[in-house]
Amino acid sequence: MKGNITYLIRLLLIISPFTGFAQNEDGWQDLFNGKNLDGWHQLGGEASYEVRNGTIVGISKINTPNSFLCTTKNYSDFILEFEVWGDAALNSGVQFRSLSSKDYQNGRVHGYQAEIDPSQRAYSGGIFDEGRRKWIYPLTENPPGQKAYQVGQWNHYRIEAIGPEIRIWVNGLQTANLVDDMTPSGFIALQVHSIKKDELEGREIHWRKIRIKTGQLAQERWPVSPYAPEVNLVPNTLTEHEKRMGWRLLWDGKTTNGWRSARGPAFPEQGWEIKDGTLSVLASGGAESANGGDIITQQKFSDFELKVEFKITEGANSGIKYFVDPGLNKGPGSSIGLEFQILDDENHPDAKLGVKGNRTMASLYDLIPASNLSEPGRGKDFLGIGTWNQARIVVRGNHIEHWLNGFKMVEYERNTPMFRALVAYSKYSVWPKFGELPQGHILLQDHGDRVSFRSIKIREL
Repeated sequence: MKGNITYLIRLLLIISPFTGFAQNEDGWQDLFNGKNLDGWHQLGGEASYEVRNGTIVGISKINTPNSFLCTTKNYSDFILEFEVWGDAALNSGVQFRSLSSKDYQNGRVHGYQAEIDPSQRAYSGGIFDEGRRKWIYPLTENPPGQKAYQVGQWNHYRIEAIGPEIRIWVNGLQTANLVDDMTPSGFIALQVHSIKKDELEGREIHWRKIRIKTGQLAQERWPVSPYAPEVNLVPNTLTEHEKRMGWRLLWDGKTTNGWRSARGPAFPEQGWEIKDGTLSVLASGGAESANGGDIITQQKFSDFELKVEFKITEGANSGIKYFVDPGLNKGPGSSIGLEFQILDDENHPDAKLGVKGNRTMASLYDLIPASNLSEPGRGKDFLGIGTWNQARIVVRGNHIEHWLNGFKMVEYERNTPMFRALVAYSKYSVWPKFGELPQGHILLQDHGDRVSFRSIKIREL
């Protein structure tokens, strides 16, 4: 009788449709049974997937979009582990909390991706937002994490996605530490990246030991490593870690507290709008500081790190200025200070003025053109019109950096002969000792175009 019951159970398992992965006694579930692709389905491109020797093998195919082998089930909070081996020439990744729907770019897969990057750039374990915001956690500021992935070997990944906290480890080294709430739930998918070169066709990437845990996660969490900087993308918030590190909101997301007009003690009565956690300068024909006018912080700053998210409209011009003295310019136009340029490079004529692009997005306006210093040759990682981008300005004494969406764009030393020579050949030559103030206000510019700001935060160094 016992043998008959066992036979019947096995028969039912064979003929029954897939309903879920088996759960082990310790709460882990195997997402891959080592034999077939039950519980998975393919979206996107036409690269092939097969099971071979207990592994899932993805095989690249030329001239097809990114391909994804996706779980049929969605997951919200979880810890995911897997091992991966990939061809040294083939970029890949593992999607998580990802989605595909007809109302989003005709079903395009989009969501978080744990990067698998065997190139010299070494961003493996970083987070790429597939189909949306591109890089949201490159490893530009995590050198130890860049050394984690080993080309030509099996690599162990661990992804903890619990609430808005997303953390990744590769071979035991933490590579990503993100706080983001854009997508709380979605499927997991194995990516075979699109290729355009004949010599890359037929290259392989292998996955094995894919398992997930969805319950009792608190006691399973690994400690955060100090070398993996936290990136918080939840609008107008501070995490407990940010507070401990000295960050504070420079704009509270609701009121005009802490800000005033650059031309008077009160906040402008017109020209600016606060709505739904966004501070916007309104369109008024493109003139410089001719409507509501620039706004500046009540407080002055010297050494600091500033982060500002901004969103531009087509053809828009604006800027974030620092070391501003509002008393310098008593005439028409904007107040004077060093400027992180905000500009639609494609549609605003100012992008073609100045010298060698020094009036384009993220440049030190009219002085130093922006160029991707984190990844030379990549170009600017501007995410586009109508999309939130992040400006970051770091000031340590005379050393100043401009960052755009996690990539360093400008680096310079002020109060030096080279800096003064640049000023002498710029529009600022008429202002004695321009840019050399020991402290000054931070300014958001009204250049007559609609530009929005949020998540304005600062820490003094």
